[in-house]
Amino acid sequence: MKHNIYPINLQFFAGEKTEKATPKRRQKARSEGQVAKSQEVAAALILLAIFLLFLILGKSMGQRMFYLFQNMFSHYLLFELTQDSVKKLTLDMAYQGAMIAGPVLLVGVIVALAASYAQVGTLFTTEPLKFKLDRLDPIKGTKRLFSLQAVVTLIKSLLKVGSVGLVAWFVIWGAKGDLLTLATKSIGDMITVMARLTLELGFAIGLLLLILAMFDYFFQKYEYEKNLKMSKQDIKDEYKMSEGDPQIKGKIKQRQREMAMRRMMQEVPKADVVITNPTHFAIAIQYKPEERQAPVVIAKGQDFVALKIKDAAKQHGVITMENKPLARTLYANVEINQEIPEDLFQAVAEILAYVYRLKGKIR
Repeated sequence: MKHNIYPINLQFFAGEKTEKATPKRRQKARSEGQVAKSQEVAAALILLAIFLLFLILGKSMGQRMFYLFQNMFSHYLLFELTQDSVKKLTLDMAYQGAMIAGPVLLVGVIVALAASYAQVGTLFTTEPLKFKLDRLDPIKGTKRLFSLQAVVTLIKSLLKVGSVGLVAWFVIWGAKGDLLTLATKSIGDMITVMARLTLELGFAIGLLLLILAMFDYFFQKYEYEKNLKMSKQDIKDEYKMSEGDPQIKGKIKQRQREMAMRRMMQEVPKADVVITNPTHFAIAIQYKPEERQAPVVIAKGQDFVALKIKDAAKQHGVITMENKPLARTLYANVEINQEIPEDLFQAVAEILAYVYRLKGKIR
């Protein structure tokens, strides 16, 4: 009986984006202006802040507007048009307009900056402004047009329009009694009723938009994390780019070890004595009293390296002395180009004295 066995495409699974983004990937996306941000949050907060400003400063703003229109109809229209009068009229109207619209603009800017900072923190980049040819690709544009993001944007817009209209209808319907009797009220009462109704509409719509904006923010966050996901191969490639290819790093370390070995072997001929185990350890010692206060280990090695140190010493006439415990202690506790510790002075000094006697140069 034959079985059809279909091979598993491991490259497909390796290329599937299932892994969370690395910090480097997140930083790169952030530098390119890709952040989880909802414009709806800022718009809703600005609307609420402006209507809150109207609630607090509405009376004074209304008085300024009344003063502006009163002066316009009672004084400005009677001005004789001269250079000085036109200048005075322009400055006065600009000042009154700035005092009315200035707080609204200032609050809008502050709230927009605060909303943006709360979502993405401090970020300044010109990357999104750069011209990219792939943005002109009609195929990609069509894909974006029918993507999940576009569908959500359409649903969000329809939901916003419908819900705002519904809330406005409820608020106006609740005030239908006052609206139907507006014709019987004085100008001041009409303005009061309309101002109250406008504030109620503003706060109700602002709160509704804020709720919708929170849902939009969480969706943008989800889409952001989804787009940042990486495949296992992406993570491996990033590691190779940041840390270097392991094979190349291994070759570099091997080359560094070979260079260090050559430098160390070049120092062996300068040694006064090589202390051995005799087969497992070899430590080359040099003593220059005019330069150092104590003898210095200029080369050391174990097994194969120890054998090379002994061969180099033999080739250059450096005396080799066997002292198993001293060789082990020096190899374990003293690094290359490091002076002999004080507790080993006596043992090393006796060996050096013996070597100098052999060479006929006792110092």
